[in-house]
Amino acid sequence: MGAESNSLAESSAALGTHPSFWSKVQQRLQLSSADAVRRSNADLDPVPPHRRTWHTYNYVMYWISDNFSPSGFRNAASLMEVGLSWRDSLICVIIGQFITGIVIVLNGVVGSRYHINFSVQARASFGYYFSYLMITMRMVVGIFWYGINAYTGGECVRSILYAIWPSFRHVKNTLPASAHIDTQFMTAYVIYFIIVLPIHWIPMHRLKWLFVIKSITTPIVGFAIMGWVIHTVGVSHTSLWTQKTTLHGSTLAWTFLNGLYANIGSWSTLAVNVPDFTRYAANDKAAFITAFVLPATGALVTFFGVVVAAGSDILYGTIFWDPLLLIDQWTSRGGRAAAFFCAFFFLISQIGVNIAANSVSAANDLNCLFPRYVNIRRGQLIVAVLGSWALTPWNILQSAPSFISFMAGYAIWLGPIAGILLSDFYFVHKQKYDVWELYNSHGIYRYNKWGTNWRAFVAFFIGWVPLLPGFIPTVNSSIKMSAGVSHLYDLGYFYGFGSAMLSYYLLCKFWPANETMLDRAVLPDSDLLHSQNAALVDEGIEAALGDTVVEVKREKN
Repeated sequence: MGAESNSLAESSAALGTHPSFWSKVQQRLQLSSADAVRRSNADLDPVPPHRRTWHTYNYVMYWISDNFSPSGFRNAASLMEVGLSWRDSLICVIIGQFITGIVIVLNGVVGSRYHINFSVQARASFGYYFSYLMITMRMVVGIFWYGINAYTGGECVRSILYAIWPSFRHVKNTLPASAHIDTQFMTAYVIYFIIVLPIHWIPMHRLKWLFVIKSITTPIVGFAIMGWVIHTVGVSHTSLWTQKTTLHGSTLAWTFLNGLYANIGSWSTLAVNVPDFTRYAANDKAAFITAFVLPATGALVTFFGVVVAAGSDILYGTIFWDPLLLIDQWTSRGGRAAAFFCAFFFLISQIGVNIAANSVSAANDLNCLFPRYVNIRRGQLIVAVLGSWALTPWNILQSAPSFISFMAGYAIWLGPIAGILLSDFYFVHKQKYDVWELYNSHGIYRYNKWGTNWRAFVAFFIGWVPLLPGFIPTVNSSIKMSAGVSHLYDLGYFYGFGSAMLSYYLLCKFWPANETMLDRAVLPDSDLLHSQNAALVDEGIEAALGDTVVEVKREKN
């Protein structure tokens, strides 16, 4: 147990009393690595050198695996349904993912250089305690999307069961209609949960193999399904390629921008918390490949989805935007074998997406909020239970479309957060943080007695408040707003990100927090020098570590 638990036991023994039941429970639950003074633990601390195992090719595999999933196939669905051609939809996805790829790369540098996660990074710009609001907002959206993606994982398992046991299609439903889920799907969902739960126990720095498997198998499945559709329909079949845009003029332009905003919004969470993954990078530049891989893979998987949807319309008279619905139609002996392998690899893909995009990030947030009791492993298990069962995603998907719209519009808050993070790191603090001060609740990043950087507070509200009127009709269609308000919302991420970034920079320029400005960065590896060069450190002498020169600062006892 931690030092605090030991002292509690020693105090009780000295007084001749026995610890209470609650004290025993606390001692049992408290992490052995918890540091009560710094409110941290081993998972919240900067990643040590031996766990920085992610190289450039690992990030290539990561982003390929993140895009190649059943949800990736659906990228173009909403765009084509509102009137864009498959070509315009493809261009929209490429531009959206290129923009978010740039933001992800820029914000990821914080993680790869300081080896900290988003929860700790946010303290530098928002202040020690105000950052907790940003962390909580990110955690809520992560748990929500975990549940939605778990539902898709259940669909993968159901397709596997259809392929192995055709009779499973005819299992009698014993659940009431009010449950919004049938016996078939509940069975598949429980199996999915049992499969995925142990994977949450694997440390993030060792999870590279999952993304490697995903990045190899899922593209093969995508090419196979697309190849089968083209072969069956015929490559010369004009219906596959002739769908045109039905919109014109300003309507086309604003619809395109709205689609662009939607695609950027789907990646806005990762743009904020990408340090959760880049903190494991072997070097500063390992994750730069994201700017190319993300739009390239997004374009490819979207093209797969377009071909599959158009082909299914020709073959079955119904558009299947979900590849799982297509493979469920393969009922012959050979068809079921192919469906099994496709669904199995889609299952691996979906597990990887949910862990990478939602589980680990929300667990990091819980880790920061409750560092004495929650590490990443425990946090992932909590997220799995809350997202999979407490939220009952089948009810959300069946009966709450307005809530889905609310969560999809979450980018109006995440855009300003990303803008402030980048403005603070690149323009205000010039990439110079003191990593150990970020763990000091009374340090330079507290800003004031409330632990709030008022500059970030103001910039955050400037970034999202003007977008709120345009956001409201997406949740409640009975409320109408002017075209100008709606158009501003269509530009939501650009406005929120840009206005928050600029206003934060200007506020810091005219009212700087001088106590946070450093001449040199204090990097996490400096702690290796504390024990080896104590005398030099106390005298404030700089020490070189590899190719990076760091200033090691330490107060004398």
